[in-house]
Amino acid sequence: MRLITKRGMDWTKRFPWIAEVARKIRQTRFVIDGEAVLLGVDGISDFDGLHSGKHNAEVQLYAFDMLAGDGDDMRKLPLSMRKAHLDRLLRGRPEGIFVAPFEQGEVGPQLFEAACGLGLEGLVSKHRERRYTAGRCTHWIKVKNRSHPAYKRVQDHF
Repeated sequence: MRLITKRGMDWTKRFPWIAEVARKIRQTRFVIDGEAVLLGVDGISDFDGLHSGKHNAEVQLYAFDMLAGDGDDMRKLPLSMRKAHLDRLLRGRPEGIFVAPFEQGEVGPQLFEAACGLGLEGLVSKHRERRYTAGRCTHWIKVKNRSHPAYKRVQDHF
């Protein structure tokens, strides 16, 4: 079992809680797409705490897609089916790795406003009937909260 970043780095030892929970999943071969998060006492992600490296043992995986399971490539399946497989894979895993909520319909503007009000980084909107495509593509969009530390960190690099 390995935790590999999108740039190919092995972070299995860096985030031991995620690795420990993944080893307990009954299915032995799977690929999950997600994001490492450090949750604060209020249940909101702590971006600065995550990047400090001081709390790596507390970092969890916010799983939002399943790309493979038991050796089957799921990338050609629509998002709605991949989400259903992910739900089944992670059922009964209340901590360490959890499934990102999947809101359906035209709730985007209200959901984004609520996310910003909670101090979240933003939202990703994907078409529920599309297959998985790595990297940026035309059928999903990432909308960032401009007041979140992650947005400010990106601006500081320019």
